[in-house]
Amino acid sequence: MAKLVTIFGGSGFLGRYIARRMANQGWRVRVAVRRPNEAIFVRTYGTVGQVVPVLANIRDDASVAAAIGGADAVINCVGTFDMSGRNNFDAVQVEGAGRVARLTAEAGIDRLVHISAIGADAESDSAYARSKAEGEAAILDHMPGAVILRPSVMFGTEDAFFNRFARMTRFGPVLPLVGGQTRFQPVYVDDVAHAAQMGVTGKAAPGIYELGGPDVGTLRSFIELMLRLIRRRRLVMNMPFWMGSVMAWGLNAAQVMTGGLFHNSILTRDQVRQLRQDNVVSEDAKGFDDLGLQPTDMEAVLDDYLWVYRPGGQYADIQASARNMRNTQV
Repeated sequence: MAKLVTIFGGSGFLGRYIARRMANQGWRVRVAVRRPNEAIFVRTYGTVGQVVPVLANIRDDASVAAAIGGADAVINCVGTFDMSGRNNFDAVQVEGAGRVARLTAEAGIDRLVHISAIGADAESDSAYARSKAEGEAAILDHMPGAVILRPSVMFGTEDAFFNRFARMTRFGPVLPLVGGQTRFQPVYVDDVAHAAQMGVTGKAAPGIYELGGPDVGTLRSFIELMLRLIRRRRLVMNMPFWMGSVMAWGLNAAQVMTGGLFHNSILTRDQVRQLRQDNVVSEDAKGFDDLGLQPTDMEAVLDDYLWVYRPGGQYADIQASARNMRNTQV
């Protein structure tokens, strides 16, 4: 019988790419999520019955144990940007990660891949970064042979990075940025999925890998690239960190005053703290080279999905060709 991998958060941005890769490798895939009815689409990644969404919540021992029962490997892709509520940083990224590792070890499973993030630091000013570091420590306490992946900001068709900024261009001539001079090293989501696949199949040695793409630049430079690709002109305005903190405070206050009817997914004070630090691969870190992988160039991918934000959408090239033809005739 084919081997079985359980992927916690397997219907998320990164998780779905890993699920598809594992199915293509002939594995049976169990996609463990809180709302399996919203993850039905993963069934299409393999043959009938090969990829199955199941109910699981990493805040509950019994739920996690049931999800990993009979598995040959486990991948944890679950993360959060919520500082409060039941699914906060500590509950998901520290306690949840530790629970997955502990129960994986108790089940006698020796392959665990955990998705963390570049910037994970127990001494960071950012609660998010601290929780990522504490989650890594909890993983290694129970599974010292785990593979931990720390990607930089990921890009791809469903990303929340370039898509978010591209959507913002539709609402006005100014595009405000907090941390415009902060450096990033965006990485293609399927390259991270490939690294996770190698961890599951034993082709990646245990340890921590920092994963960044071939392009390193400031946040502003990447937004300007995005603007060129979607063929829109916007004034990119760098906001000082103190102004970003004030804006984030106001957005958080709005969330509290509306009782959660307005959910602040725009900018939090903790994200402002994160933006003070570069998000690039450390000089002494293991990365794609150690895995024998060549990361994908951004411009080879961005055009495939950002075209929807062009003024002419799918007809932008046809419109440009027609204008050139008219100019030539004149």
